[in-house]
Amino acid sequence: MHSNIGRHSFMTLILFERLLLSQAAMIITHFAGLVGRLYSLVIGGYMNFEIVQEESNYRLNEVSVFCKVSEKFGGLSNMSNAFPVSVNGYDIANTEALYQACRFPNHSEIQREIISLRSPMGAKMKSKRYNLNTRADWDAHRIQIMWWCLRVKLAQNGHSLGKILESTGDLPIVERSHKDRFWGAVLNKEDKSMLSGMNVLGQLLMQLRAEYNSKKENINELSCVQPLEIENFLLIGSPILAIGTEL
Repeated sequence: MHSNIGRHSFMTLILFERLLLSQAAMIITHFAGLVGRLYSLVIGGYMNFEIVQEESNYRLNEVSVFCKVSEKFGGLSNMSNAFPVSVNGYDIANTEALYQACRFPNHSEIQREIISLRSPMGAKMKSKRYNLNTRADWDAHRIQIMWWCLRVKLAQNGHSLGKILESTGDLPIVERSHKDRFWGAVLNKEDKSMLSGMNVLGQLLMQLRAEYNSKKENINELSCVQPLEIENFLLIGSPILAIGTEL
């Protein structure tokens, strides 16, 4: 009889342990899902906001959308040469080249090739050639790096870029893409009046718009951009320095 009671207690303990493990797995899965959907940015100690990494639908006539640089809001594209930047003394024709160069902090020769190009598409294609040399933690940092590039773009182009941001009103900003559902949104195959995607670039631009609108009367407050606090944030072998003068 004691043997049966002991066996019963042992089986109960095993079942209880399995239940605990199952619940723990559910909690971990749920938490991982939340982390995947909400990306909290704490950049250089001066910005804290969330990016939703989950696809949304946007009605074309209810958003400020851009696809080509020649369009009304085309200057918001990283492919625009209308807003050059300068980092560590290097003049760079567009933010696409700056962003792509940040992929290769340990390869100065690749960075030099990329930032020397005036064509933003040329910079993107050059980067693809060296894809295997991309920093190992690129996916973990690419949103932060994109935000930093946009802040540099605004810091060095002030009201000329700010006016485009302001002209989007309070509508969602969406980059219409042919296939990129991460940075932008693509035309919905079932409903041609809708765009679908995570639109991460659009979300960052809406945050940039909020920054500009809140400080446009004192634009100098936006002229300083601190470097990201990530490992190997380098350009041509040197640590990336702060942009502008801190007030």
